[in-house]
Parts: sequence; C-alpha cells; structure tokens
Amino acid sequence: MNFIKLKRFVPQFITLLVIVLIFGFFIFNAQINMDNRGIEFGFGFLKQEASFDIQFSLIDYDGSHSYARAYLVGLLNTLLVAFIGIIFCTFLGVIVGVARLSPNYLINKTAAFYVEFFRNIPLLLQIFFWYFAALRALPMPEDAQLLLGSSFMTIKGLYTPAPVWTNFSIFLISIIISLIVIFFFNRFATKKQEEEGKRLPVFLISLGIFLGFIGLSFILGGVNLSFSFPELKQLAATSFTYEGGMGIPPELIALTLALSLYTATFVAENVRAGIQGVGKGQKEAASSIGLTPSQVLKLVIMPQALRIIIPPTTNQYLNLTKNSSLAAAIAYPDLVLVFAGTAMMQTGRAIEIVAITMATYLTISLAISVLMNWYNKSIAIKEK
Repeated sequence: MNFIKLKRFVPQFITLLVIVLIFGFFIFNAQINMDNRGIEFGFGFLKQEASFDIQFSLIDYDGSHSYARAYLVGLLNTLLVAFIGIIFCTFLGVIVGVARLSPNYLINKTAAFYVEFFRNIPLLLQIFFWYFAALRALPMPEDAQLLLGSSFMTIKGLYTPAPVWTNFSIFLISIIISLIVIFFFNRFATKKQEEEGKRLPVFLISLGIFLGFIGLSFILGGVNLSFSFPELKQLAATSFTYEGGMGIPPELIALTLALSLYTATFVAENVRAGIQGVGKGQKEAASSIGLTPSQVLKLVIMPQALRIIIPPTTNQYLNLTKNSSLAAAIAYPDLVLVFAGTAMMQTGRAIEIVAITMATYLTISLAISVLMNWYNKSIAIKEK
C-alpha cells in the first residue's frame, strides 16, 4: 500500500520540482542581468506622479495623480468595455442563435449571413472599420442633429443626458436588498413547484419586488433623480464641443460595437448547438401536452440547452475580455495603453508593469470563469 502511494506521489513531486526549478532559473537569471545593468526592481514607482493625462476616465484623474491611479483608470476602462461587450454579445447571440433555427427562410438566412460575415473578418479590422470609417463619417458637433429629443451623435462621440442623483447610496442599497429578496423568493417558488406542482408568476412578482424597493427608496429614502443635458459651447472661432450631460468617446463606441458583433457570432453558434443538442422527443412531448412553441423553447428546450451552451460561452466571454486589449490600436485608454504603454515608457519598469498587467488579466479571467462555472453548476441536473 505504501509503495502504491509512493508511486502516485513521486511523479507529482518531480513535476512540481521541475516547474519550480524552471521559474527559479528565469527569476535568478533576470535578477543577475538586472544587477549587471544597474536596474532596480520594486513597485515604489506606483506612488510617483504620473505626469500624463488620460482622455477618458470613470474617476477623477489628472497628470498630478500617481501611477497607481493611472492603473486604476485603465483597469476600470477595461472592465467597462468587457462588461458592456458581454451584455450586448449575450443578447445578440441568443437572438441570432434562435433565429438560425427559425423555419422562416428570410430570418434563418439573415442570421446565417450575419454569423458568417462577422466571424470571418479579423476583429482588429472590424475595430478599424467602426472607428476610422463609420464613426468618422459623422458630423462635427456644431452640425449634429438632435437624436431622441436630447442626444447628439458627432465625430467626437455620443452626448446624452447624464443622471444626477441625490442619496445615491440609499438607491444602491435598495437595489441590493431587492435582489436578495428576489433570490430567496425564486428559491421558494422553485421548492413550491417541486413539492406541490404549483407554478408562481416568478417574473411578475420579482419585477414587483424590484420596483417596489426602488419606489420606497424615492418615497422614504429621500432619493431624487434629475438629468443634466448636453449644450453646445464654442471654444474658439472654429472649435465647438458639448458641456453638461454625458459624453461617450468614439473609441469606446467603436470598440464595444466590434467586440460585441464579433463575439456574438460565436455565442449564436453555441446557442444553436445547445438547442439542437436537446432530443427531438423532448420537443415533441412538450408540444403533445399543449405547450405553444414559445413555451416549449422557454420551459423545455432552453433549461436543458443551457448545460451545453454555458461552457463554450464562458470561453467567448474570456476571449472578449482579453481581446479588449486591442483598444490600444485606436487609442482607447484601457489597461494596456495606459499602464503597459505610457506608464511603462515613462518609468522603464517593464518587468513590474508587465507582471502587474498579466496578473490583472489573469485575475479578471479567473473571476469570470469562477462565476460562470458556479452558474453552470447551479443549473446542472441533480441525479439522485
């Protein structure tokens, strides 16, 4: 018995030892080379003044802030693109994936054309198209036409009304509480359906809970919402811009469109494969008891198809997040451009900055993987 345990332990120990030795060799070699060249290693530079501006930031920033603050700006901009891209590509991918299975010839072929067109054009080229071709054809601020009664789409970006909150923290707390209540209500509804066969209107009740807590935050919590609208201002004889409201730069628009449209093609194929992976007998049995096609899709097909859809879709979410680093090609201030680009050139701290950037992308990717794996496990069929 001891020999069997030793036989299983030795290969693992040797593998771990080899990995440690390889990493140790590279670290030791790098340290010797840095010492010979008089290069210091450390992260103290993060406290130094950055001395460069960033054109788009979700938090307060100027050149007097530190490199750590610049890193945070780049990180938030990267997370913003990843979050918006994942939301858009998921909705679009589900719609196109279902449309590819439609019996309607026009809908089916249109969805197929979309998939084949966007997934076979390099992503970087699509980013260039949206930024240098589509968005560059927009009018200057002084020539822009009013959109939806309050917005302006110009060559310098999209200008829309911006919300101005009073007691926003109370509003945020009310949302968190409502989501917790909805979570436990959904568990209660699922248990009741399994034990008694009674199906509650989960969506309508959940929506009522959500809106109810938000309403209470306005009535009892003193939350107030107003809007700041963009107004055209003249900076110089031939220079105009908008003040007030919220400005979305064209780099963010182009990058989000390219990433969403490109990744949605792969999500659509995952959805199509998942739906087709459900047995034909399941669909026929559901139809035989009087369910409509939409009910069959929502209640029978999709819950089973999700087990097939989620794992490959997780890979596409990870790819979208990592592909956001192509933002540097159009000067969108993401983590790569701000930190692994400008900051690294100014400080010369290549090893430290590249290591931080790699660790950041690894952390984001692992977080997405953990979240999606948890969701995949939660919807898995439990065998007794």
